[in-house]
Amino acid sequence: MPEKKVLVIDADVASRNFIVRSLVDQKYDVIQAGSGKEGLIYAWRDHPDLAVIDPTIGDITGEELAAKLKQDSRTAKMPLVALSGDQSAMRTKSCLDAGFSEYIVKSGQAMEMLIETVGRLLGGTAAVVRQGGLLMMFLSAKGGTGTSSICANIAMNIGQNQPEARIIVVDLVLPIGSIAPIVGYDGPQNIVTVADMPPEHATPNFFRDSLPKLDLWRFNLLAGSPDPESGVLLKTGRIGDIVSVLKASYDYVLIDIGRSLSRITLPLVLQADLNVLVVSADTSAIPLTKTVWQYMKNKGLKANSVYPILNRVVGLEGLSKPEIEKALDLPVKTAIPYLVGNVSLANSQHQPFALKFPKDTASIIFQEAAKEMSVMARNSRAE
Repeated sequence: MPEKKVLVIDADVASRNFIVRSLVDQKYDVIQAGSGKEGLIYAWRDHPDLAVIDPTIGDITGEELAAKLKQDSRTAKMPLVALSGDQSAMRTKSCLDAGFSEYIVKSGQAMEMLIETVGRLLGGTAAVVRQGGLLMMFLSAKGGTGTSSICANIAMNIGQNQPEARIIVVDLVLPIGSIAPIVGYDGPQNIVTVADMPPEHATPNFFRDSLPKLDLWRFNLLAGSPDPESGVLLKTGRIGDIVSVLKASYDYVLIDIGRSLSRITLPLVLQADLNVLVVSADTSAIPLTKTVWQYMKNKGLKANSVYPILNRVVGLEGLSKPEIEKALDLPVKTAIPYLVGNVSLANSQHQPFALKFPKDTASIIFQEAAKEMSVMARNSRAE
């Protein structure tokens, strides 16, 4: 299969060289230009498959450059990605309106986002994304939907269904993690301390041998930020590398982000083998969930990699399952019944729900959902 050709237009030599090296490492054929006018010449002459452009290029604005490329038949269908130090919402909007497919702000996380975006726009992601353990993301559109509890209990049931599997749960809920209080962990290690480690120390052996193993829960834990101040200090640029090493260390990597869908977590959502979308039945949550799902779909996420799960955390009132499915235009895979105070009691005693209430219908639902999620994640990986 021939290499895809990418044009990089950036006036900053150091920035341009870094982008070029990163793309070359992903096996792309890269052309580079230091000005907008030079970029136009290369675009029309060399016919690249995609262009990465700093819209603050100088001799011509990114918006003008995009307009010229979109108006010419030779480059009209070429995807454009803006990679800029300008964080303003106005600049983002003007670039997207001008024809850019994506707008990425230069930051510690930017290259990971760029690699994922380029791969997606060119018809596939980098091969490394599909290697290693299965990645499952747990998210919701609104707080208070029980996402963390569901994540921990699904992980426990995967471990129960597959005793030989190595499982890690990662808490990326910000600014304060929410899984440690559920499982009863109060140790010093967490996502902030691990992200602060020198990269050469964060090896597969470290993650397999040094992260706490919660025998009752059947998984290892990388806890979340213990407080808001620590959360602010999190080196977010390290998250992608940490997840990659975790996938090399474990058979399953389950990441709880709660309602923290952001530029930090979006690359992980788009790379995941399965996204578990926790839905609440209350009427105020459905429009928010629909917005999140539409956003994810616009980013290229397919319905077969999304597992909507209805959790009636506040009672029997609210929309029915068919009403929710109609509103979201997405089938709900599993519905957890109203558990009254049982889930709070299990959480307060740091016990998995299935061990605290083994005869409860919800325990069977958790077990079956865990099996179904594992199958869906494997099928998604295989496609």
